Amino acid sequence: MSLFPFAKKKEFFSPSEKEQIVASIRQAELQTSGEIRVYTESRCRFVDPLERAAEVFLSLKMDATKDHNGVLVYVAMKDKQFAVLADAGIHQKVGQAFWNQEVEMMKTHFASQQPAKAITAVVADIGLALKTHFPYDSATDKNELPDDIVFGK
Repeated sequence: MSLFPFAKKKEFFSPSEKEQIVASIRQAELQTSGEIRVYTESRCRFVDPLERAAEVFLSLKMDATKDHNGVLVYVAMKDKQFAVLADAGIHQKVGQAFWNQEVEMMKTHFASQQPAKAITAVVADIGLALKTHFPYDSATDKNELPDDIVFGK
């Protein structure tokens, strides 16, 4: 139980921005068996956001997808730190250069004060990569992970 139960959690996105981000995840996942999660928090507890993303990836059980094709978009809003972490199945298909490119695109959007646009753009790109390598199969596909945004502290 919180010491200050009335304290309101910081909102990073407007309700419509939240809807846009979740809709982008759902749209991307309609075309692939891959899974995309978005995790945001105020500050990154680690020097390297990729280390924090790895911790979150495991805590969200993203390593448990059948084809190892889960991708985490990690954002520390106040620190303006980002990481995109992919499980081995998709990482082997697209390589590190793809993920680095996506992080650079996020930096550009954040620099122009458009964090929701940054996230929806990277989710769309990830969705296309997943579609290419892990196309949707109506006979076998199931949504293995929730599509909602996960908000940390």
